[in-house]
Amino acid sequence: MTIEFEAKLNHVDIQDLTSLIQFESTEGKIWFGEQLILFMQLPALAAFRRELVNSIGVERAKGFFMRLGYQGGLRDAELARRLRPDSDDMALFWTGPQLHSLRGMVKNRPIKIEIDKESGHFYGELEWVDSWEVEIVQTELGQIDEPACWSLLGYACAYTSAIMGQEIIFREVSCRGCGDERCLIVGKPAREWEDAAEFSRYFTAEPIIEELYSLQSQVKSLRSSLARHQGQYYGIGDSPDYKNACKKIDKAAQSKVSVLLLGETGVGKEVIARSVHLRSDRAEKAFVAVNCAAIPQELIEAELFGVEKGAFTGANQSRAGRFERADGGTIFLDEVVELTPRAQASLLRVLQESEVERVGGVNTRKVDVRVIAATNESLEQAVKDGKFRADLFYRLNVFPVQIPPLRDRLDDLPLLVEHFLAKFHNDYSKRTLGLSDKSWRFIKNYSWPGNIRELKNVIERGVILTDNHETISLESLFASVGPEAVNTDDTHVYSEGQVVKPSNIKTTDGWVDTLINQQIGLDSIEEQLINRAMAMTNDNVSAAARLLNLTRPALAYRLKKLSENDSTNLK
Repeated sequence: MTIEFEAKLNHVDIQDLTSLIQFESTEGKIWFGEQLILFMQLPALAAFRRELVNSIGVERAKGFFMRLGYQGGLRDAELARRLRPDSDDMALFWTGPQLHSLRGMVKNRPIKIEIDKESGHFYGELEWVDSWEVEIVQTELGQIDEPACWSLLGYACAYTSAIMGQEIIFREVSCRGCGDERCLIVGKPAREWEDAAEFSRYFTAEPIIEELYSLQSQVKSLRSSLARHQGQYYGIGDSPDYKNACKKIDKAAQSKVSVLLLGETGVGKEVIARSVHLRSDRAEKAFVAVNCAAIPQELIEAELFGVEKGAFTGANQSRAGRFERADGGTIFLDEVVELTPRAQASLLRVLQESEVERVGGVNTRKVDVRVIAATNESLEQAVKDGKFRADLFYRLNVFPVQIPPLRDRLDDLPLLVEHFLAKFHNDYSKRTLGLSDKSWRFIKNYSWPGNIRELKNVIERGVILTDNHETISLESLFASVGPEAVNTDDTHVYSEGQVVKPSNIKTTDGWVDTLINQQIGLDSIEEQLINRAMAMTNDNVSAAARLLNLTRPALAYRLKKLSENDSTNLK
């Protein structure tokens, strides 16, 4: 299809694109749809480009900027398909130049454009007017010997390739940055360029970079192997609370002491238990995990301690229980509070005498098993309620470790998300562009009632619902989040998986009038709220922050400010 374009292309409305720009001046953020964008001064970009050229040379710097533009082109192609799903091929293609213009990158003037997706034909000839890269070359860097519009070229190649569904290469045949009269680009399928393979190398990481990455990967693999050999692999996390828990466990790993892991459902207690096993001198022996809540109560004793033939109806043969299978190694009893009274008595005997007696048997068998128990309930309360034996509790509670919930270790989110993305990209043979900025904002404010298990499921759903080379949207992550939650900014409270607009929180006007009539200032109200929240949570900053719907860093900053004000007032 051939179109004599400028008149026809210029009529394509840009209002749907401009409406996506949202400013949050109080938060220091600018949004374009679900993506964060920046305003940057050209002189700063010029200084960065100069430093890059001086550090790694022109060719590598050119490749860097072209890849930078390439990534932007991929994301804008995704955005264009979402915004204009019913557009014809020409309007969809022209969305790219419009987005470029909207961002202040360059004005596109079409000269000749031919598009026929069915036959795979594409030819584009455009003039770039007032390119930002030419601007910095002419005003900051000085004229160069080759075309200067590196990032713009990468963008054009990626955007058009994504729209056409085949590799399209644009070349800058003339450029004002190197003394030509105008910037002119020509684009056509890669097969029609003789040097396509050579040109495409700009979109691949430089060999020196690949070599460094390869070395880093090897080092990481060696460290991982060494860590596993030494049993020091505790999962993923660098936050202080999580590292402290791991350090505490590490001290117990080399001994035979029983460990009691405490924490909410989904925090990764089994991962920690396996790590204790790997860290111990039992690493070469069996690790047996048992979910006590998943086994029917009438079968729990037989499962754990074994059964002799004829002990009950259906016991047609003798078989070993989980403790015998774990002999010499480690057994992990998850949800240990669910054990029946008889099973608790048998477990106590194992801990005290290191022997088991099968159901229906008369002989005891010696076992050498390290017991790691876990629960998301309070065993102390279960003892008070008569649900759990006190003597068993004291034997299990020799070395208790509290595993922090995900909401108290949000600094680990990037590491965890990266880990799960890599896993599910591999599992489903696809490659997304990761989470959108809106998605990141949401998950950092979400309360994660299901902890790491919930995060894993959320990322898996996002990868499944997202096409290759597209960003994972908020709707893909959380199926229950409606468009109103996605299209607004910081106007929501995230709690227990629910999204609540503050405008929907019911209050009465009486206390507000009282505060105003008594001329109580905002600073005083804030101080009282913070002090009250800290008192209610026994000075737990993370918990207090959740009560106040603040991030932990935000509350820590306010506490520091209050402390400084108090110090000033005392002088």
